[in-house]
Amino acid sequence: MAKAKNDFDLIVIGSGAAGGAGALMAAGAGKKVALIEADKWGGSALNYSGVPMDALFHTAHLFTEAVEAAKFGISSSNLRYNYPTINNWKNVAMRRAGANNKKAFDDAGITTIRGRAHFISPHEVGVGNQQYGARKFLIATGAQPLDTGIKGLDNVNFMTPDSILDLIRPPRTVFVVGAGSTGCEVAQYLAELGTKVLIAEVSGRLLPSEDEEVGQVIDSVFNQLGIKVLTQSRVVALEKDSVSKKVIFMRGGQEKSVRIDDVILCTGSTPSTDLGLENAGVTYGNKGIKVSKGMQTSMKHIFAAGDCVGGGSSTEKALLEVTVAVSNIVSRAKAVAEHSGLSRLTRTYPAVASVGATEDDCMRRDSKIRKVVVPLATVQASNTTDFRDGFVKILTDRSRKIIGASVVAPHAGILIQELAMAIRLNLPVADIADTPHVASDWGEAVRIAARRLA
Repeated sequence: MAKAKNDFDLIVIGSGAAGGAGALMAAGAGKKVALIEADKWGGSALNYSGVPMDALFHTAHLFTEAVEAAKFGISSSNLRYNYPTINNWKNVAMRRAGANNKKAFDDAGITTIRGRAHFISPHEVGVGNQQYGARKFLIATGAQPLDTGIKGLDNVNFMTPDSILDLIRPPRTVFVVGAGSTGCEVAQYLAELGTKVLIAEVSGRLLPSEDEEVGQVIDSVFNQLGIKVLTQSRVVALEKDSVSKKVIFMRGGQEKSVRIDDVILCTGSTPSTDLGLENAGVTYGNKGIKVSKGMQTSMKHIFAAGDCVGGGSSTEKALLEVTVAVSNIVSRAKAVAEHSGLSRLTRTYPAVASVGATEDDCMRRDSKIRKVVVPLATVQASNTTDFRDGFVKILTDRSRKIIGASVVAPHAGILIQELAMAIRLNLPVADIADTPHVASDWGEAVRIAARRLA
């Protein structure tokens, strides 16, 4: 391997939400930065799970709303969609967002390097037959699909959530494995476009990481769409013949099977840590790279942020962590990552947004809480839109400080923000209750819920 020719202040590994932003921040602070990327510039958020999926989901939800608009006097009996045009819109959205485009990095004076990085020593990485050294490193390698243990995967052409981006047309029938956030999003997207969907989940409800009421509402919505939900079902094997694919699963202690056109694995991800961390002296495990509150690894000059450190996956988390990491890299500050107030979003319709603790979390900790659930039907917006599937739920501790909240509603990602701020700033629920809200909009449900707990 050739001796390193370049010397950088900082080498960033991974150009996704954490790495890309971190490289730009460090370069903006006058540091000599190199950015290494093994896949597409911009990472998952711009190229796979974020922007393109948002564009597709938005289009499918619009189609469903238009189909259901007849009750408002809008004729939709001959409504159709054109899938190539839907795909084209996805591509436009990606291009606008800067997907797989390294120009912003080049323009910032960052040295961009294509390839897979591997630590050779604490201060050196190899990429192909080249070697690069730096004073400091930022690891932002993201996550990779989790090993499912399902037999027959090597013999069956299964799909992943990323595969949806390459569809020429929606499949006639599909079996979605996993009913977490991504699984539910994918299932609804395809069902809205006319695919017959089955979705299987090992747990007893959809979206098992959220409160029970959340899963109940989404189950009802899925039922309306004709999606068949198989809870407490574990997929054990896939088989293929000349006609179709066969999914074999266990349910109620019995082995069952179904024939299907396509299978989509939405079984989660695990931190990507295969980059020779042992050669750098960096401590890591199954849950990701171990970091301090300042995002520093076991080696003082190496930092990590985003999915590779575990603890959940979201662009918001990645940006929060990398801001702290770069602050400490550039100025030797004592910044720490404060994760309270980070919201979670499932892009179904209605959307699911949550923040802080769930009721299940509180039960496991034996915490004394107060709670309220306000159905959307309580507010005026439900009457004017004829939309009633959803609620606002707030949890407080005994001092009436908000510790958790869930919103299932149109624009839930917006509605959750004031509750996220309340948690982050440790505000009493009365502060939300006393804040005037637009009476004719969905936010009024948040105020009502807060008033009942104040």
